[in-house]
Amino acid sequence: MSALDLAVVIVTWNVRDLIADALRTLIADLAQSGLHYCVYVVDSGSSDGTPQHVAALFPQVTLTASPENLGFGRANNLAMRQMGFENPAIPTERLPKAVYLLNPDTLTQRGASRALYDALFSAADIGWVGANLTYADGSFQHGAFHFPGLRQLYAEFFPLPARLYNSGFNGRYPLRRYAGEQPFTVDFTLGATMMLRREVILQTGMFDEAFFVYCEEVDWGWRVQRAGWRALCVPSAHVVHLGGQSTSQVSAKSVVYLWESRLKLYAKHYPRWKLKIAHGLVRAGIRSKLRHVPANRPDLTAAYQHILAITV
Repeated sequence: MSALDLAVVIVTWNVRDLIADALRTLIADLAQSGLHYCVYVVDSGSSDGTPQHVAALFPQVTLTASPENLGFGRANNLAMRQMGFENPAIPTERLPKAVYLLNPDTLTQRGASRALYDALFSAADIGWVGANLTYADGSFQHGAFHFPGLRQLYAEFFPLPARLYNSGFNGRYPLRRYAGEQPFTVDFTLGATMMLRREVILQTGMFDEAFFVYCEEVDWGWRVQRAGWRALCVPSAHVVHLGGQSTSQVSAKSVVYLWESRLKLYAKHYPRWKLKIAHGLVRAGIRSKLRHVPANRPDLTAAYQHILAITV
């Protein structure tokens, strides 16, 4: 049996109303792509009937329903292990040539999957590609970023001239690059659409499961780049990303998860001097946010106080 060209993984958590459209548009695109593919769905403890919905509508999908919320990285890793990654008994040539990690709140536009795949294998040093994203209303969405530094952290909390928010100062790439036809090199792409060569996964490992949610792709991107691979954003691969559907369900928890992950990321990748400055910026910024929490949001106050407690 020859290896698959592409294995797609979608992790779900209480997105029953979105997953059917995500899978329908993805499978329709893959069906005309000419690729030999399969699709994995890992449900992470949904309580809204998501796994039953997927099983009923898409029997061709390999579905795993976890009784607990595994988190984004751990759930994706589970699917990759099911494919044979980290199993020394499975020869490399039997693994999928590429793995595509896709969010459930996406709508794949015609030709996107093949455009990503072709870009991934267009040069020997390309290890990761991501799509050109828009919101549901067609407006632009940044889909690729520079690795986070102190300037982006400052921009998170403190006022800047308007022109800097969508600039390299804040980790963004110029809009004209997305409007062009040629793929362009980036530090990493948003985790909503990330396609990787199997060799990258074998060389760098998978997601670091210390990150429950948020920053997983940033951490992996750093490891991929340090291993000598390039990442590309592919303007011709258009995917609609509705954005924030799962995490919006738990706003105060999301704040905690976000900053716990960011602090882990800084500790893992920053030198000591930079980590010390980062912690100072976070403490100053969170104290500023605490002063403006509405009286009816004690949960948010508690979240910010927790972040201050762990930023030492």
